Amino acid sequence: MKKLFAVALAILTISSSIVAQVPATFPRIVAYVGVVHPLVTYSSNNKPQYNFDGVYIVGLPTGINIWKTPKIGFSMEFVPYIRSANGTSKMSNFLFHPGALFGLGKGFTLATRAAFETSGRYGFTPVLNKIVKRNSQCSYFIAVPVPARFGNDLPASLTIGFQFGIIF
Repeated sequence: MKKLFAVALAILTISSSIVAQVPATFPRIVAYVGVVHPLVTYSSNNKPQYNFDGVYIVGLPTGINIWKTPKIGFSMEFVPYIRSANGTSKMSNFLFHPGALFGLGKGFTLATRAAFETSGRYGFTPVLNKIVKRNSQCSYFIAVPVPARFGNDLPASLTIGFQFGIIF
């Protein structure tokens, strides 16, 4: 787990030097799609739960970002989650994920999102995002979401994930 996190951090750091700067006008609206993998979840009443350990969960985020300036914007994200276990799969949860965006420079963005799930859970998700390749038609990004969840008679939990996708 530590190795995977170290590799993701190294990619974020190294790629900051290869991102081309493209001038943009504001306000600016972009859309994106991606894939998110929860990696490990921690809660107070049990040991860490790892994705890929008997159960596989994947999310397919789709969203719209409205940038007011290069430094601040608003984002609305929708994420259906699919859970696969014992040879069957189903949509297990749907997440509505609105929030503020903060441009940090050099291709980095911090998204601070509220979270409302059909599972009855709620919370917040800070996401550190890095554009790793930019061209005239789209940009490719990687991100590290850290969802904190509460409610539905379950203990509070904190998850670390890995996300990648494309911005149009």
